[in-house]
Amino acid sequence: MHRFILFFTALLMSGFSSFAQKMDLFDNLIYTSSGDSLPYRLLKPVNPQSFDKFPLVIFLHGAGERGNDNEAQIKHIRELFLDEKYRGKYPCYLVAPQCPKGKWWADFTGNSENATLSKNPSDPMKMVITLIEKIIVEYPIDESRIYITGLSMGGYGTWDLIARYPQKFAAAVPICGGGDVKTASQIQHIPLWAFHGAKDKIVIPSQSRRMIKALQDAGGLPGYSEYPDVEHNSWVYAYREPHLMHWLFKQKKGDETASK
Repeated sequence: MHRFILFFTALLMSGFSSFAQKMDLFDNLIYTSSGDSLPYRLLKPVNPQSFDKFPLVIFLHGAGERGNDNEAQIKHIRELFLDEKYRGKYPCYLVAPQCPKGKWWADFTGNSENATLSKNPSDPMKMVITLIEKIIVEYPIDESRIYITGLSMGGYGTWDLIARYPQKFAAAVPICGGGDVKTASQIQHIPLWAFHGAKDKIVIPSQSRRMIKALQDAGGLPGYSEYPDVEHNSWVYAYREPHLMHWLFKQKKGDETASK
């Protein structure tokens, strides 16, 4: 029995060590601007010298991961982007900022069925916008392949950011979020794949459905997957979609065939 306990403890320690090593692949950084600060994690390509330029992925977390520990915000995305079969096949820079407690990525007025995007971005989103520009300047980023994804609060943030900068993003993956249908004509050209759980009671699925319909009415061809028996954690299933990474990384601004 004593040997079993020692073996089990060693196994746990080995697993923890392996997890810690993987976490170390994400640079632990803080962005400061005009006296404000924003924690963020940055994952770099396995071999940064393998290409001249790389895609950039922006990930916006949900409300439950707000804070300043600079760790909670990557818990739903790290498995996907640390997967060895993707790390080598889809090299990229991934930036994951962390929103402060009590703050929001997106600023909307009105009720959920008639949301209007505020004139100015929220304070954390302003920081995200300037952080993106900083990453583009400091690293070899292919500006024709900038992607954004987010879940729940970050899903709203994704809809918010592509509406404010419709010419910046090559593709978007908003999960269990919602936006302003009046912005559809501005973003209908962006390749987009949205996800939602049909039994979601926290962010009801009509939030995604109405955005998808608005894009279709505006002439867009968005993708939409709704999981019939899933509640609010639809990101678990979305980020395990076998074709998601292939679809995302083939998107390139100016390439009309890529989104098919």
